[in-house]
Amino acid sequence: MSSSEHALWYDDGPGASMASPGGSSLADVLERVLDKGIVVAGDVAINLLDIELLTIKLRLLIASADKAKELGIDWWSRDPSLTGGAGDEPTSRQRELEERLREVESRIRSLGDGSGKGPDEGDGPRS
Repeated sequence: MSSSEHALWYDDGPGASMASPGGSSLADVLERVLDKGIVVAGDVAINLLDIELLTIKLRLLIASADKAKELGIDWWSRDPSLTGGAGDEPTSRQRELEERLREVESRIRSLGDGSGKGPDEGDGPRS
């Protein structure tokens, strides 16, 4: 084997990396995984006499936060329990439910007064 072939196969030429001869260090592997991302996918099925009892589908993405944002995965930036926004302005759905609750409470109060009519009801028949 010539010296150039040896350099190609064993990467000990002038541009060779300073990695240990036994392979990459843990820090190198971790940096590469977080930079590129890795997906682990698997399915586990438990059957008894051809009857499926349990199926577990596993999908796991391991990546840095920056790489995940590049992929469009940033749920942690919108989660109120993680961003401290749990006590912020209520959503439109919450405001709608609060309004409905006030309406129901006022109808209940009017029934307790003995009038029997809610704020929107007239003397006409009920539907």
